[in-house]
Amino acid sequence: MPYFDAIGRMGSAKSLDFPPRVRKKGMKGNKMKASRRSYRLAGISLLAVASLVLAGCSSDSDTSSADTSSDAPVQVTLITKDSTNPFFVTMQEGGKVEAEKYGVDLTIASGKKDGDEDGQIQAIEQAIARGDQGILILPNGPTVENAMAKAREAGLYVIALDTPPADSNTVDITFATDNREAGTLIGTWAAAQLDGKPAVIALLDAFTDKVISVDIGRDQGFLEGMGIDVADGQKTGDEAETGTYSGGKGGDYTIVCNEASEGNEDGGRTGMETCLTKNPDINVVYTINEPAAVGANAALTAAGIADSVIMVSVDGGCAGVQNVKDGIIGATSQQYPLLMVTLGMEAIANIVRTGETPSASDGLDFFNTGVALVTDKPVDGLESIDTTEATAICWG
Repeated sequence: MPYFDAIGRMGSAKSLDFPPRVRKKGMKGNKMKASRRSYRLAGISLLAVASLVLAGCSSDSDTSSADTSSDAPVQVTLITKDSTNPFFVTMQEGGKVEAEKYGVDLTIASGKKDGDEDGQIQAIEQAIARGDQGILILPNGPTVENAMAKAREAGLYVIALDTPPADSNTVDITFATDNREAGTLIGTWAAAQLDGKPAVIALLDAFTDKVISVDIGRDQGFLEGMGIDVADGQKTGDEAETGTYSGGKGGDYTIVCNEASEGNEDGGRTGMETCLTKNPDINVVYTINEPAAVGANAALTAAGIADSVIMVSVDGGCAGVQNVKDGIIGATSQQYPLLMVTLGMEAIANIVRTGETPSASDGLDFFNTGVALVTDKPVDGLESIDTTEATAICWG
């Protein structure tokens, strides 16, 4: 039976389950037990939400002075990087639908664009002034973390989503994709496709003028998956420009560029055009996300070389999965934004009402919400799902 989901896309009702890497890595050994409760998002059966169990200690932050009785709504602000990227729209619209289930009164805010730190800082200050009890945020940069720390000092429970902060003390916990693993998966896949041929690589990051954990994790994870050594673990673009990669059958590589895309289509096209002026023989393109990949593909198509380039990305939105199916993107790593939001809302509701807190995944300083490699060209020994499976659990 047709439905309209939270952002107005028409489709068929689908049952969603934990992606493989959530089941195998994200849940095992954590103080979170997978419940099989069914959550309904405007007709979508969502079985990918877990219930949080106390971690044995209370939050580092003081609880808000607002009413914490079980019947009172918990005041939470969700602050995304922007309000246009489908990933963030899914969080905003899906969060609105799911908030009532947790007794959460959800306020939505965002930066004007990805990287807008001032807009997020203003939203944090407004949440403090409003007397909110918690903030869910995808931080746009380092100055935002200072404001997050002030929110904790003011008694708010602060959770980062998707983007772990550089300073883990600015949040109570992070619910996120393991971005390094996401990058490693697509890098490993790309190396296998080369079959030993020289790799001429373009890297389209989100930014080149600021340090963002998502940029570092995905970029360096991709290079490590290719079998290319990285230098400083806290920055991008400082690896050797030439050398050999050890992934797949191995071969020579040249890194042509690290360009900023700002995670959008226009930036992806501009960044790719800049890279092509440096070397028109690029045959491997990594992009920070799928909107940037679409822009990069437009530049490659205009140059007449799109069919000869291996393109990989991260996100796993419905449009991105379709791009994999259509051959525009060879492989992408799928992440689960609505799961991040629902876990975050539940965590804040729990801390306000009971003082119980969630804990990070084993061996990590955040809770891993899972990732799955999506491709229709599977590689032996590399776990993946195809576009049919990915479409059943995609977002946007």
